[in-house]
Amino acid sequence: MAKLQVGLTGGIGSGKSAVAGLFAGWGATLIDGDLLAREVVAPGSEGLRQIAARWPGVIDAAGALDRPALARIVFADDAARAQLNGITHPRVRALAAQREAEAPDGIVVHVVPLLFEGDFWRACDRTVLVVAPLGDRIARVVARDHVAPADVERRIAAQIDPVLARNRAGYTIENDGDLAQLSERSRTAYDALLHDLAAKERS
Repeated sequence: MAKLQVGLTGGIGSGKSAVAGLFAGWGATLIDGDLLAREVVAPGSEGLRQIAARWPGVIDAAGALDRPALARIVFADDAARAQLNGITHPRVRALAAQREAEAPDGIVVHVVPLLFEGDFWRACDRTVLVVAPLGDRIARVVARDHVAPADVERRIAAQIDPVLARNRAGYTIENDGDLAQLSERSRTAYDALLHDLAAKERS
């Protein structure tokens, strides 16, 4: 047996979490970058201590991270976002590597919102990109996070150009229909990953 390291990504509101859930249901091990990012800035962590030293105003009365307050800062300031990434990304990568080492053989899916903005995608055996129409993405995030459309647009603008992401992705899943279509397209991609895993096991 072997492990196939898969990077799964998609812009905010694209539906990558839905695809990740489908992959998990078909047997993949998920390592969710968003969850790891929360873990490395949990109360008492060194990550949170460094954020508090840089932006004291984003720590709430209970000593936890006020994520919306931090988002307002970093999505409006490229330098601030780079500083935050410098604090969190190395810790997330180390934790992801630990979780992968502990994972069973098979397909191991790293759900990474900013996969193509960094270099981790180059280390993956395969990459999967979920894409969706811009209007649908904005509407989903507005409904989910109760934020203004302009806030969502700023977050989208801070992410990689969709054309470049498509060029880098091994597989692309179009999320421009209903859930049944998304499931069907995701299954096609997952079957391709199973084929890739079998080929890796034979090599």
